[in-house]
Amino acid sequence: MAKRYLSIWFRYLTTDWLILHRTALKERPFVFAIPVHGRKLVSAMNAIAEAEGIEINMPTADAKALVPGLEIIDDKPGRNLKLLKGLGEWCIRYAPIVSIDPPDGLVLDISGCTHLWNGEREYLKEIVNRIKSKGYYARAAIADTVGTAWAISRYGSLSPIIAEGEQIEALLPLSPAALRIEEIVLQRLHKLGLTQIQSFIGMPRSVLRRRFGDDLLLRLGQALGQEEEVIEPLQVQQAHTERLPCLEPIKTATGIEIAIKRLLEKLCGRLIQGGMGLRSAKLLCYRIDGRVVEVSIGTNAASNSQDHLLALFVLKIPGIAPALGIELFVIEATKIEELIPPQEVLWAVNPGVNDNSVTELLDRLTVKAGATIVNRYLPDEHYWPERTTKLASSIDEKPAISWHNNPRPTQLLTKPERIEVSVPIPDYAPMLFRYKGVTHNIRKADGPERIEREWWMDEGEHRDYYQVEDEMGQRYWLFRSGHYQNEKAQQWFIHGYFA
Repeated sequence: MAKRYLSIWFRYLTTDWLILHRTALKERPFVFAIPVHGRKLVSAMNAIAEAEGIEINMPTADAKALVPGLEIIDDKPGRNLKLLKGLGEWCIRYAPIVSIDPPDGLVLDISGCTHLWNGEREYLKEIVNRIKSKGYYARAAIADTVGTAWAISRYGSLSPIIAEGEQIEALLPLSPAALRIEEIVLQRLHKLGLTQIQSFIGMPRSVLRRRFGDDLLLRLGQALGQEEEVIEPLQVQQAHTERLPCLEPIKTATGIEIAIKRLLEKLCGRLIQGGMGLRSAKLLCYRIDGRVVEVSIGTNAASNSQDHLLALFVLKIPGIAPALGIELFVIEATKIEELIPPQEVLWAVNPGVNDNSVTELLDRLTVKAGATIVNRYLPDEHYWPERTTKLASSIDEKPAISWHNNPRPTQLLTKPERIEVSVPIPDYAPMLFRYKGVTHNIRKADGPERIEREWWMDEGEHRDYYQVEDEMGQRYWLFRSGHYQNEKAQQWFIHGYFA
């Protein structure tokens, strides 16, 4: 069987990705820029900016002068490779061998695949249309060699499908740049007036090697199929999935538990062998009436303990309706993490949240009562009270910064609520406040503590916070929004309670 390759070119890879996340940029010219030797150069641009004359490696100052309304966005190294990897994994549904072709392409070995789509033309049409439906502009071509497919996808103007053995005819009218040669070699060719492949393809190899080096001969040979070109396929991590078909339909809770136990034996064995732990998993129960029952569990820390995971699934068994019976069980670890074995100790006086028994207790609580019943918070790098904490991703996550030294309420309201306040003189602590129909006379007050709004995130007034204590000994956190203004009413709020 002759080899056939498909080359896909994502002409605006990173800019198309950004437009998907920021739709307002769809009708505006913008570029990505990278710093090079003290100045910024264009690394990518959208179609509108390209139509205005913007080019790759153009200084951003020149680009801004050419297009006054141009938006310049800092590029992130490696973003294109990450996007290509994701798109490549998606393309594995069309071919078993998919390779990343930096900086903006993919190569698929499609030998023996196209008949499933009624031929190469329908196969190519299906892939390109699906990619475009996802928001990415793409061009693609099929040929006997990677080099020819690459050249036609980027420089071809006629048919994107090159018949077997016709790569020479397809390459002749193209620019030498279609051979993927270095820029310095390309400049030499143009300087000598060799602006098409057909103008030098018939020259003796010794002449081409002497004038342009071995790289030109190698690339030309690869495009023509005279030199072997090996592509490195993407290695997709296999899903941690186990299946258990049943000879007889399972109808009882005991039978379901036994099935789960057998599945976990195999799954946990694989996890232990790979040094991994499970963070979330789902169980699919295929009933003989055609319906599928799904239940899920999650853990606060990576775990490969069969007994513990079985106990979590057992809590879910009452929610599994077997009906006429279940004929197939499938368990899948939807999220796994590297598991670092804990350091064993002879005794522990205060084990804390990292103790295995505490973690397993939290897992049982969250599986039984819901994932939101137990939350752990860490300090975040913000002074604005609503943003000073963030939800921890796991029980093992360490805080990146220390907690603020300034005292904060034990309970912070999700949203500050308005109160009526009596103040003896402007910019002074309140004497009393009225909240939810109850008047609180203030005996002690401390403040103000001014907290400025993070202007780069939103707009608004600063806040002057006071810690106050009423006649009952209850302590509250109040604030006035903005500066004192006689004509402005209802500018005082309650934001939290102290224990």
